[in-house]
Amino acid sequence: MTRDQELWGMASMVLRQHGDRAPVVVAERIEQLASEGKAEGVALWKEVARRVDQTIRANISQQ
Repeated sequence: MTRDQELWGMASMVLRQHGDRAPVVVAERIEQLASEGKAEGVALWKEVARRVDQTIRANISQQ
């Protein structure tokens, strides 16, 4: 599995688990990691956030 596939999988998991709250949950995770000084974690979750956003936008445009 590629890194990109892993990130899409994470985004999908967050969306399944949290539904409409997924963007908030991801933002909270980024904030937590930033407060802990974990730059790599912040970067990872920002990539997940981008994919969550893309998925939500794609779903809205299909309606």
